[in-house]
Amino acid sequence: MKLSIIIPVFNEEKTILEILKRVISVKIPNVDKEIIIVNDGSTDKTLKLIQDFLLKNPAIKIVSHLENQGKGVAVRTGIDNSSGEYILIQDADLEYDPKYIPLLLNPILQKKAVVVYGTRLKRLPNFRKDERTPQFLLHYMGNKFLSLLTSVLYGQWITDMETCYKLFPRKAVEKINIVAKGFEFEPEITSKLIKYGYKITEVPIKTEPRSYKEGKKLHTIRDGLMTFYSLLKYRLVN
Repeated sequence: MKLSIIIPVFNEEKTILEILKRVISVKIPNVDKEIIIVNDGSTDKTLKLIQDFLLKNPAIKIVSHLENQGKGVAVRTGIDNSSGEYILIQDADLEYDPKYIPLLLNPILQKKAVVVYGTRLKRLPNFRKDERTPQFLLHYMGNKFLSLLTSVLYGQWITDMETCYKLFPRKAVEKINIVAKGFEFEPEITSKLIKYGYKITEVPIKTEPRSYKEGKKLHTIRDGLMTFYSLLKYRLVN
């Protein structure tokens, strides 16, 4: 099986090299990895760091947007430039550790699942210092609410709809017209996968949440409202 790992990147000069090293180091028996970086108009040193890294790792693909267009567009660009039977989204900010990729693939390789999400929300926050802020707790509770709303609207229990770790077959996205530009990509692809009859299997993972001071890009209120609207919209239209 060939797995395309898509890494959308925007201004991640502090973490991009480490995430690339971690993704490369993951060994998965009987699975060929294809790594595709989508530089979404970074204005810091991210692109230069990637280009230097690729001099020693030429097998990695890179596609660049001249201007920042949003995560949804970056993921779509990655899909369009991939060739794997399966596709996995990997954020570049080190919140999600690639060591969990083999765990996500297990149900696929064992033919027990077709679509797999890595869920962070089958636990309470660990309340380390970055998880004590009202903004973080608001984000956590908002995600729980939106995941519950997804379950109610679409008739399939999901604990973490907004997870980065979404693993799905190419044939699934070939049926789906993804139009999202930003973080509303998460509810759109989830709702449309379910509407096309795919059951989402969740595998528990742990993450290292990045604080807003460290550069977390998700805007709790704005993006939460957009997600709420998207879930309602895609329940009614394709």
